[in-house]
Amino acid sequence: MEKHEILDRLSGIEDPTLEDDIVSLGLVNDVRIGSDTISIDLALGAPYSPSETSLAGDVRDALADVDRDVDLSATIDTGLETGEQILPDVENIVAVASGKGGVGKSTVAVNLAAGLSEMGARVGLFDADIYGPNVPRMVESDAQPKATREETIVPPEKYGMKLMSMDFLVGEDDPVIWRGPMVHKVLTQLWEDVEWGALDYMVVDLPPGTGDTQLTLLQSVPVSGAVIVTTPQQVALDDARKGLRMFGEHDTPVLGIVENMSGFVCPDCGGEHDIFGSGGGETFAADVDMPFLGSLPLDPAVREGGDSGRPIVLDGGDTANAFQQFARKAADMQGIVRRREVVDRNETQSRSRADGGRNR
Repeated sequence: MEKHEILDRLSGIEDPTLEDDIVSLGLVNDVRIGSDTISIDLALGAPYSPSETSLAGDVRDALADVDRDVDLSATIDTGLETGEQILPDVENIVAVASGKGGVGKSTVAVNLAAGLSEMGARVGLFDADIYGPNVPRMVESDAQPKATREETIVPPEKYGMKLMSMDFLVGEDDPVIWRGPMVHKVLTQLWEDVEWGALDYMVVDLPPGTGDTQLTLLQSVPVSGAVIVTTPQQVALDDARKGLRMFGEHDTPVLGIVENMSGFVCPDCGGEHDIFGSGGGETFAADVDMPFLGSLPLDPAVREGGDSGRPIVLDGGDTANAFQQFARKAADMQGIVRRREVVDRNETQSRSRADGGRNR
C-alpha cells in the first residue's frame, strides 16, 4: 500500500467539530510505511478525550484490512523550540479559575484532575493558591515532596496524580504573608524546579479573583485552556465574567463554563431545591458564547469526599457521574482548542508561502 492510498482512506474521516476531513485539516502529521507496520502521527492534543479517542478508532477502522500493524501516535507542534518551552513535557496546562471565592473551585479542580487520571491520563495537580492551599487535604495526601541531589523537587502522588502545593512547604497552621514579587518567585520555582515528568494534563487550582498568582501564571506558563467555575447565583456570575475577561486579555483559550452547586436533591424526600438559583451558569455560557461544561449538584457527598480525601468523581452514583461527564467534556474541549490551533497555524503558513511566491 502506498502513502497516497492511506491518505485517501484517511480523507474519509471527518472531525465532527471542525466539520472537515482530518487530511484536509492538516491533522495527519506523517505517514510512514514499513515492512510490518504503518506508523501514523496525528495532530491530536488531548489524550483520553472521548472525541479524540473516537477519531483514533476511526483511523484504525479505515486501515483494518491492511496487511500491516497500524501504530498511532499523537503530536502537537507548539511552534516553539524545545529550549523556549516552560514545562516542555506537559502537553496541556488547564487552569481552573473563579471570579470569587466560595463557589467550590478547588473541589472542581481536584475532581477534574482525578477524573482525568481515572480515564487513564498522566496528570499533575498544582495547587497555586499560595495563601489558602487545601488540595493535600482534599486528596488525603500526607506525604512530603522529596529533594534530589540536583536540588529539584520530586512531588508526592495520590490517585495517580502528581501533587504540588504550598501546603507541603509551610507549617500546618502557618499563614503565608507575602507580597506579589515573592509570590511570583515561589510559583516560578514550584513549576520549574519540580520533577513533573511527562504529563498529559496539569490541572492548576488558581486562587479566586484576578490577582498576582493569575498574572504570574498567564505571563510565565503556556496555559492551554481555562475552566471558569461559577454557581447559579447572579453575584457569582458577575465575578465569573471578570475572570473570563482576564483570560481574554491574555489570549488564553477558555474551555468553558461549569456550574457548581446547581441543585440540591434532598436525600430524605427526593425533592430538588435550587439553593443558589437555577440555570445561571448555562445562561451565562450562552451569553458569552462559551461552551457549557455541565452542572454539578450540591450534594453532601461532595463535601464528605473533600473532607475525607477521596474525590467524589472516583465513586459511583449520579453526582459522581456528573463530575465524570464534566471531566470528559473539559478534555474534549481541550482537544478541540488544540486541533483548531493546528488548523489555524497551517492556514497561516499556507498564506505565508502563497504571499512569498507572489513576491518573488
